[in-house]
Amino acid sequence: MGRASTRSGASGEVWAPDLRRWGKPHYLAIVEAIAEDIRTGRLAVAERLPPQRVLALRLDLNFTTVARGYVEAQARGLVESRVGQGTFVCDPARAARTTRRHGPVDFTMNLPPEPDDPRLIARMQAGVAAIADDLPNLLRYQGFGGTGEDKEAGGRWLAKRGVAAGHDRLLLCPGAHSALDAILGSVAQSGDVLCAEVLTYAGIRALAAHRGLRLVGLPMDGEGLEPDAFAAACTRLAPKALYLNPTLQNPTTQTIRRGRREAIIAVARRYDVAIIEDDAYGFVCPNPPPSFHQLAPEITYYVAGLAKCLGAGLRLAYLVAPSARAALPLASTLRAATVMASPLTTALATRWIGDGTGEALVGFIRAESRARQAIAARLLPAALVQADLNGFHLWMSLPEGWTRSAFASQGRSAGLGVVASDAFCTAGPAPEAVRICLGGLATRAEVGQALEVLAHALGRSPTLASAYI
Repeated sequence: MGRASTRSGASGEVWAPDLRRWGKPHYLAIVEAIAEDIRTGRLAVAERLPPQRVLALRLDLNFTTVARGYVEAQARGLVESRVGQGTFVCDPARAARTTRRHGPVDFTMNLPPEPDDPRLIARMQAGVAAIADDLPNLLRYQGFGGTGEDKEAGGRWLAKRGVAAGHDRLLLCPGAHSALDAILGSVAQSGDVLCAEVLTYAGIRALAAHRGLRLVGLPMDGEGLEPDAFAAACTRLAPKALYLNPTLQNPTTQTIRRGRREAIIAVARRYDVAIIEDDAYGFVCPNPPPSFHQLAPEITYYVAGLAKCLGAGLRLAYLVAPSARAALPLASTLRAATVMASPLTTALATRWIGDGTGEALVGFIRAESRARQAIAARLLPAALVQADLNGFHLWMSLPEGWTRSAFASQGRSAGLGVVASDAFCTAGPAPEAVRICLGGLATRAEVGQALEVLAHALGRSPTLASAYI
């Protein structure tokens, strides 16, 4: 088949590999051609590859096929993508040393962006080194619920959200899921009704099913859960609790404003319904409304996990019960099911809260999320997207002709992951919409490249966009 590619000059703009020689799917053939041309010197270090659309036209390929090849080449360390500049050839010595640290960009897991600031990473590592001095003690069983020092740190962290957490009402849990499960076991029994928004966090659906609870989805409007619908459900169904993820909601990104919160609280008080507030994203939002716990502490079970504001690997959450009496059965359930939160990660969280690393991490996540939302706003149709500038996920309705299953399949075929609305729907037919996460291991450039693939697909019919040979 002759040479692997033809080109002239040093700009890379006319690079056009002959893909037939590789006998592989076209996107992998593109990767092989890049690798060979780097080895032979046909592509020079720092040389700019043709824009994906240009190469797609030149090779008579689907845009997404070329984009998938560039993503794979970047994962192998052959090229790097720079936001607003293009894709550039990497040093072959660096490529030889590079190991694949993760798979293709995955938008299914709603993780915060990972820090890349060396100074911030050094602060985080210093915290790990500091707790290592007490390693023998941290490897032992600890008293349940955290030490006094851990609770003091947790109380200072929660105070940032206006949550007053006395030691007799504050429990340290191994992640928000364990806290939510314990609350459900405390307030309801199998067969009881739990209310939530019609689109809600997928995890609460799984926990309700595990507990044998009847999860009832309630209508939402532009401000969140409709209080009148909640009141009607209370009259008709006598729910034991209402679950809410009210700030930067997963999946819709919606934040319930104070006035609507107060209206919901009024209904809950009238019908003696407990509120379960999952404040997973409350610390990411720089100026959030008052928490439900701050407005109605006597009926609110408040959960603040650290997964979305510090890191999922900590597996730590703070649970504040409405009263010391309500905390007792929660403690018993959590002790029986989990024994204790990990002393290692608890000590690290306490350290980071005390020395300011936690606040610095939140600041990074906020700034990086805003940058990624700006990329999404530039690439995706504004009329389809619901997003918050400070969040690291977005909710996208699909244009006519697309179904959520077809679009999710489209994403998988391109090496991308989106979550169809079915995962979040609690009542009625699921809307033709998907959730897209912009965080995790992906860099800004990878996010932009992946979103460009999705944006291109949106502009084509599902039938045409599905050609990936």
